[in-house]
Amino acid sequence: MIYIFLLIALFILELLYFKIADRFDIIDRPNERSSHTTITLRGGGIIFYLGALIYFFLSGFQYPWFFLGLTMMTVVSFLDDIFTLSNKIRLLIHFSSVLLMAYQLEVFEMSWYFLLITFIIVVGVINAYNFMDGINGITACYSLAVGGLLMLVNKEIGFVAQDLLVYTMFGVLVFAFFNFRAKAKCFAGDVGSVAIAYILLFGLGALIIKTGNLLYFLFLTVYGVDTVWTIVRRLYLRENIFEAHRSHLYQFLGNEAGVNKLLISFLYGVIQFFIGLAVIQFADKDITTQWIFALLLLVGLSVAYLVLKTWLIRKYLCVKDVTVKM
Repeated sequence: MIYIFLLIALFILELLYFKIADRFDIIDRPNERSSHTTITLRGGGIIFYLGALIYFFLSGFQYPWFFLGLTMMTVVSFLDDIFTLSNKIRLLIHFSSVLLMAYQLEVFEMSWYFLLITFIIVVGVINAYNFMDGINGITACYSLAVGGLLMLVNKEIGFVAQDLLVYTMFGVLVFAFFNFRAKAKCFAGDVGSVAIAYILLFGLGALIIKTGNLLYFLFLTVYGVDTVWTIVRRLYLRENIFEAHRSHLYQFLGNEAGVNKLLISFLYGVIQFFIGLAVIQFADKDITTQWIFALLLLVGLSVAYLVLKTWLIRKYLCVKDVTVKM
């Protein structure tokens, strides 16, 4: 019954946020780099944080340092959605929040380089998650896939409180109800993509630390491949990788090729989920088998990605350039 009440409460909180966003003009206006064409409420992803926060109170304040870091990340991201904060302020809060997560995961008790690796990975993944939030439903579908995989493994291994994941995924479901539409009621905003990335990384970090198995990083394969190869291409073109753009594969598919954007979001989540199921099966194999599996997966997915993206660029962008010149 508590899950039913939780779902109802999260729906009410999301609707209340819509009132606040409308009242204070927290909206997303489309520009030349947007994949949407109408003004839409921004910051609906705050419900991810609220779901996790409800768990924090009901659990008797479990994981306090993690929640302090999550709160800091959520607040600064929400303010950035409204005011566009200084990069120095955002970097300071991100740095502090990553340290708090690392402290909660007891990374400070390990060798110094584990802290450095943790910082690089967490900051990189959070920013990648934020950049990938560009079409309706993609953050919701992908987060449900990753969160579902973590919950499956958690039932067997028990690396984090299951209700933390459950409450957060209920928040994602509520958000999906309003966002997974041809005309979305709201967007996640930085507050949503950053918060859900932080929560999922905490769960993933706890899993890897408990098992000592890096193979579980492949729970982020699809986003990882798209992000890395997009950065490589933009560096090759001498573009500023920190500026907004429409260069991800999902953006080419949705904007240039005209593929249904909800279908793209759904496929990103489904592909990642099935990859994750394969990861779970190989996690118990010997280390050599695991590395062979990881290498074949990453190479195979990268080749498929590059072939598809090259074809899209040649078919749509090159034709457009020729037309403009003519």
